[in-house]
Amino acid sequence: MLEFFGSGIIGSLLGGLFRLAPELLKFFDKANERKHELEMFRLQTDLERQRGEFRIEERYVDHSVAQLEAIGEAFKEQSATASKSYPWVAAASAMVRPGVTYIMFVFYIVFKVIMLFAGWDSNVTWLEILNAMWTPEDFGMLQMIVTFWFVGRAIEKYTGRT
Repeated sequence: MLEFFGSGIIGSLLGGLFRLAPELLKFFDKANERKHELEMFRLQTDLERQRGEFRIEERYVDHSVAQLEAIGEAFKEQSATASKSYPWVAAASAMVRPGVTYIMFVFYIVFKVIMLFAGWDSNVTWLEILNAMWTPEDFGMLQMIVTFWFVGRAIEKYTGRT
C-alpha cells in the first residue's frame, strides 16, 4: 500500500514540475527580455544624446558661418562707403584698427622701458632684468599681434579683398 501512495506522490510531483516548467521558462525569459529592453533603452538614450550634441555643433557651425557672412557684408559696405566719401575719410577709416594696434604697442614699449629703468635703478643684473621683462605672456602677445596682421593679410589676399 505504501508503494501505491509513493508512486502517486512521485507522479504528482513530476506532473506539478512539468506543469511549472513552462512558467519557470517564461519567468527567466521575462528577465532576459527586461535586460534586453534596458540595454535597448540605454542605446536609445546614447543615440539621442549624440544627436543632441550633433545638433548643437551644427548650430555652432551655422552661427559661425552667419558671423563670417556678416563680417563679409560689413567689409563690402565699408568699402562701398569709403569709395563714395572723401579720400581722407577713407584713409582715416582704414587706419582705425592699425592705429589702435600702434597705440597699444607704444604703451607696451613705454611700460617695458619704464620697467628697464626701474630694474636698472635697483642694481639688478641685465640678465635678471631681461628675464623679468620678457615673459612667456609677452611672447604670446607678440605672436598674437604678428599672426593677426600677417594671417589676416594672407586671408584677404586669398579671398581677393586686398
